Amino acid sequence: MSTMNISLPDALKAFVDERVDKDGYSTSSEYVRELIRADQVRRAERELTLLLREGLESGEGIAANRAYWAGKRRRIRRGS
Repeated sequence: MSTMNISLPDALKAFVDERVDKDGYSTSSEYVRELIRADQVRRAERELTLLLREGLESGEGIAANRAYWAGKRRRIRRGS
């Protein structure tokens, strides 16, 4: 695990300390790690939403039934 040092204004440091105390974190590092993980999830969800919207707006859909997937597997096996 790597170490990162950050500087915070007193008001932010007090806020972090309060969250650690009131929310049951063992350290401020644990709290910050959770914030970063939550940001990663939000960003991934935003990206997924954009990709889904792009797919929905890309034109007429196709039926992804057994025949479609069988054909897809054949093309992959052939390398085309």
